[in-house]
Amino acid sequence: MMRKFTMLGTAIVISSVWLQAQNFTDGLMMPKKDLCTGFLYSHDQWTNYWEGTLKRDNGNIGTLTTKSINWMGSYGLTDKVNIIAMLPYIWTHASQGTLHAMNGIQDLTIGVKYNFYKKVIGGSEFTSFGVGSYAVPLTNYTPDFLPLSIGFASQKLSGRLIANYKIASGWYANVTSAYTWRSNVTLDRTSYYTDGQLTMSNEVWMPNLVDFSGSIGYLKNGLNAFISFNQQWSLGGGDIRRQDMPFVSNRMNFSKVDATVQYYIPKISNLAVRGMFGYTTGGRNVGQSTYFMGGLLYTFHFAKATITN
Repeated sequence: MMRKFTMLGTAIVISSVWLQAQNFTDGLMMPKKDLCTGFLYSHDQWTNYWEGTLKRDNGNIGTLTTKSINWMGSYGLTDKVNIIAMLPYIWTHASQGTLHAMNGIQDLTIGVKYNFYKKVIGGSEFTSFGVGSYAVPLTNYTPDFLPLSIGFASQKLSGRLIANYKIASGWYANVTSAYTWRSNVTLDRTSYYTDGQLTMSNEVWMPNLVDFSGSIGYLKNGLNAFISFNQQWSLGGGDIRRQDMPFVSNRMNFSKVDATVQYYIPKISNLAVRGMFGYTTGGRNVGQSTYFMGGLLYTFHFAKATITN
């Protein structure tokens, strides 16, 4: 049996679902004293998955569906420093078998994004950013019921670098990579078997993660449209055993492609609609999912108006 990797994502998660100028992976910033916030709905579904490197299906699961409502907020502390937060509520469901559905609040992620370099070259602009983020589970959900678990119940600390190059016509390229440290996980049992050995403990070591994303897009006149290629590698962990359930510390690698469009509605000031569609092209111990996202985001401007005579 196999699970969808819930990284918002997951955690990074998951997935780039934020508005222009306020996510952990893009090359944009919210101006000082601007707040962008809203809710985004996502839907992820798979039938086939990789058991290690073997691609297969499983009649005990059928189709695994994961839905989420994601709250996000990004605030411009200064023009160079943004504070970003996000929190998802997640539902999981298997269409076949006896595994029961699960739902609940997952992990709160809080981060700081810093624009440490900017250079204008003719009509083009090159910018670099550093991002630090921390994620912590807010509820006592179990990670030991994959693929129906809503998360990993591990605290996460991430460091990220971003480079963005934009030309005057509106076209841009963005690349980013991050390293994520994960804390150990505690199970509600006294022993477990994974990676070829039995461990007499309720504490599970979690492998750290490396991710990479590259995007090409167009940003002008309220429109931000881009396509992305995303990869994640787990730095350790075993494979799912044949005919067994996945385990929380399994090696979970994937590559994904997605397309995103966001547009500010002309007659409704500061309101934007966002949509995304993606597909998992390859992986190891993950589901081959098709996913989409849609939602509304609104920007508040708290800076005092300048009074002129």
